[in-house]
Amino acid sequence: FENDGYVVLEGFLTEKEVNEMVTESENLIKNMPEESHRTVFSSADSKSQQDKDKYFLDSSDKISYFYEADALGPNGELKVDPNLSLNKIGHALHELNPVFRKFTLDERVKECCFQLGFEDPVVVQSMYIFKNPGLGSEVIAHQDASYLHTEPVKVVGFWIALEDATLENGCLWFSKGSHKSGVHRRYIRNPDKDATELLIYTSPPPYYQKSGFTSVQVKKGSCIVIHGQVVHYSEANKSNKSRHAYTFHVIEQKDAKYSEDNWLQLPEGKSFLSLYKN
Repeated sequence: FENDGYVVLEGFLTEKEVNEMVTESENLIKNMPEESHRTVFSSADSKSQQDKDKYFLDSSDKISYFYEADALGPNGELKVDPNLSLNKIGHALHELNPVFRKFTLDERVKECCFQLGFEDPVVVQSMYIFKNPGLGSEVIAHQDASYLHTEPVKVVGFWIALEDATLENGCLWFSKGSHKSGVHRRYIRNPDKDATELLIYTSPPPYYQKSGFTSVQVKKGSCIVIHGQVVHYSEANKSNKSRHAYTFHVIEQKDAKYSEDNWLQLPEGKSFLSLYKN
């Protein structure tokens, strides 16, 4: 972890535990509100409607549904099976859903944070990522700390494979050691209150040479622990198999400040879920 910026923990969860989360995701889809904003979540299209969409900004303390761009027609009508249409569900599964809360607050997660030197870790966001066959879009090379910035930077991602992640279905790729190079750009709430774009990047995307990345294929039940500054991406899923994952991010609250211009902010009076106290 210290050298590469990530570490793979194989067999982190059992088959039974993984299946419990997959079943719960199916329940969430079944009970999806009909009028759920069909917000397209695309990190490759900078002009996507999400930039103007409060639905995304308001999802910090909710269970919200985000669709794949290719799953919807021009007027938001579904073009594919509803079960295959979602990009992800987020960003408060860890807080509001008993199954995901249980696995987020698991002793194995706490032990990892303890080993990494966290003193007062809190969970800031969680996502169920579908990466559905043929539709699962690419996630451009990025650092998690661009989105969930703290001063000083202390953010760690837990990425749990709920199905095998392979080269074909869009496994993660990492630039080993890139976590030692600082935060390259940030994604923030637009300080210009008159602008139509509610969220902006502080600079254009850096150029990352694809040859500098290593593919990390993992088995179902594995967990990848990801340093907040390591650069990583995943390709579109062009296979006929999905690549479900549950991922959440932890920050240090002791002697570190969560940046006030981060996109994700809780409503007044709410606080992030403490890992050690729950």
